[in-house]
Amino acid sequence: MNPRKPRGALSVALAVAGLLAVVPWMAACDTKAVPSGRTPSNGGADRAHADVLFIGAHPDDEFQSLATLGRWKEKDRLSSAVVTITRGEGGSNAVGPEEGAALGMIRETEERKAVGILGIRDVYYLDKPDFWYTLNAPLTGSVWNRKPQRSTDTLERLVRVIRATTPKTVVTMDPRPFNQHGAHQQAGRLAAEAFTMAGDPRAFPGQIAEENYQPWTPVRLLTQSWGFKGPLGSQCDGKRIDDENTGLPVLGVWPGERSSGGKTWAQLERDAARTYKTQGFLSLPEEVATPLQEMPCEWFTVVAENGKALQVKERAQSGLRPQYAEFRDWARRMKMPWLANDAQPGYPDRPSTTAPEVAKAPVVNGTADPGEYPGAPVELTHWEGARCSSEKDCAADARFARHGDDLYVLVHVTDDKKGAALDGKSDCKRHWRTDSVEIDLDPRGRSDDTSTTFKAAVLPFTANGGGACAERDGDNRQGPAYSTAPGMVAASTVTEPYRGYTVEAKLPLADLPAPVDPDRLSANVLLFDSDTQDKTGHSRLAWSPFGSAQADPYVWGGLSLPGYVPPPGRPTHPAAIPLEAAQSEHSEASRKQSERTGVPLGCGPRRVHSTGL
Repeated sequence: MNPRKPRGALSVALAVAGLLAVVPWMAACDTKAVPSGRTPSNGGADRAHADVLFIGAHPDDEFQSLATLGRWKEKDRLSSAVVTITRGEGGSNAVGPEEGAALGMIRETEERKAVGILGIRDVYYLDKPDFWYTLNAPLTGSVWNRKPQRSTDTLERLVRVIRATTPKTVVTMDPRPFNQHGAHQQAGRLAAEAFTMAGDPRAFPGQIAEENYQPWTPVRLLTQSWGFKGPLGSQCDGKRIDDENTGLPVLGVWPGERSSGGKTWAQLERDAARTYKTQGFLSLPEEVATPLQEMPCEWFTVVAENGKALQVKERAQSGLRPQYAEFRDWARRMKMPWLANDAQPGYPDRPSTTAPEVAKAPVVNGTADPGEYPGAPVELTHWEGARCSSEKDCAADARFARHGDDLYVLVHVTDDKKGAALDGKSDCKRHWRTDSVEIDLDPRGRSDDTSTTFKAAVLPFTANGGGACAERDGDNRQGPAYSTAPGMVAASTVTEPYRGYTVEAKLPLADLPAPVDPDRLSANVLLFDSDTQDKTGHSRLAWSPFGSAQADPYVWGGLSLPGYVPPPGRPTHPAAIPLEAAQSEHSEASRKQSERTGVPLGCGPRRVHSTGL
């Protein structure tokens, strides 16, 4: 139970390498649920009933489990439905400029088409906002349940949809915190909580007394286990192997078996994945070429059976950082403390370097002029995605300097292929889609997530010879640098013929979200290398490359500023997090599904009239 799935277009490259708000409109409903995993009293004819319910955070979170859901449907006659908490408004868009709610609607269309290939008809959206790639589940929960909503709003909706769909099996995402999207973690946590609460009449009793739902306890809870390494080929099918981390059994389902239509389930899953065009999945090869006996299973950790959590031994870790201590406390409250076994990895020692003070401010022109950067360069090393085939493919180093209240950074990149040139005015965003440099700064050096940090990116070239552009993403402020970091200046030089580029940036320390602690300032420099024109990532390098380097301030390196004294009275700024979310009431497909299933839009409360539903 240890998935390591990146968000955004780079997930395509990794999938190939590894084989990959209450809504105003309410629908009338006459569906009645029954308790304790029994077959619904009307023989399964309930309009919303599904034998298996998958709960994920974004469109596409289910795609690496679709072969399993398809096999279960054809071989075991188990119907499936999907719950998707957001519509992925904060993800990549490899096919157009849309973002926010407009992108969410496109991604709903993609998801419905994808799951339909495997015979899944119903997708329930909870209409929560997807913001940016964070590793922090509590931050995600606070955004999903922001006021005036209750802090349990998302959980209440999940309990309601379990009571409405009466599944015997719930499949969800890994709730553990290391190196995966905080929204994935939060989806897994909430699914586990809803699994245990849906059968308790004391949980959200208004759903029972006022909405005519009945308590329902599913039989089995599974979590995706993308990182599990087990036997390959057909011998992994149906295997139950104990996970050495949690001690829980892991179940294998082999996608190499052929469907009644002749295609393997792996191929049908690939067909489905390629419908996620905005995520760049269209770049996946059309055909799955992995030999059948080298094809891995889809693995699922068995968390609960017969309606109850499995019992294994807790192995408590010491020296936990705040994010991991919070997860341990949650697991203990859930009476599943073993979920936190080995949850915190062995973090390596952080690198450190110095930004020497210079008497004269460097000229930001994309060139290291004499005397501007007297310190030694730091090398960026492989972090994620495909390894560079040679130093000509992708290699980089970075230098720092400080003049007064400004930090200067110069990054020299060797590269052999240009990525896509984005429009510098309308599309200077989501920089990981193409060649770019990211500079991360944690002013106090003690952040648990990036909402209290500064993360700026520079695209070295843009369309129509537009030169460099700069933006911020996934941090205390997001958007074009001219509005989110008005003192920032960026420039680049690009070799001709193309052999790489140099990016230079001036970063006023006054633009950081808090006063700099010169003894604790931490930083990272990251390189995103594309090599394609389809707006998908290829390789990633970083100065401090452990884990999800761009989103984990715990791993960033120390950056010393000799002689720096921050000006007094500098304020600390609260985070501005995007909250725009597509709403089910604006989706024709969601409205029709609600009319057919009787489950209200957004899985909100349903109205009950005195004469019935």
